[in-house]
Amino acid sequence: MAESKLLRMDNVGIVVKSLDNAVAFFTEIGLKLEGRMVIEGEWAGRVTGLENQRVEIAMMVTPDGHSRLELSRFIDPPTVSDHRTAPVNSLGYLRAMFAVTDIDELVSRLIKQGAQLVGEIVQYENSYRLCYIRGTEGLLVGLAQQL
Repeated sequence: MAESKLLRMDNVGIVVKSLDNAVAFFTEIGLKLEGRMVIEGEWAGRVTGLENQRVEIAMMVTPDGHSRLELSRFIDPPTVSDHRTAPVNSLGYLRAMFAVTDIDELVSRLIKQGAQLVGEIVQYENSYRLCYIRGTEGLLVGLAQQL
């Protein structure tokens, strides 16, 4: 039997309270809604270990078509814990980083929509300007502008 080889990363998943708010936030960053649907039934629960789950998902895709973000809103069973307020050095903490063309302009737009800058926009050597922001529902997102 041949050894399995990694082909690609299909997506990263984030559980949210409001799919509409999360879709709007990631659309503002520049992702596009690829599709939205309800996933339910015994087969889905066998994958996640949640038995008869019912979850609404929205698949967001980056402009280059290579990266996807799966936003999930659990209808049944309900969510059981909340990691959004954990410090960024917590085990298993999730943060997505996006490359952008104008970090100042985007951060300004996102702040007008209620996002908060976590620290500050910093420059790493002569390579990048970077920042972390907390967007809709307190989700942590990194932004990077290559110099």
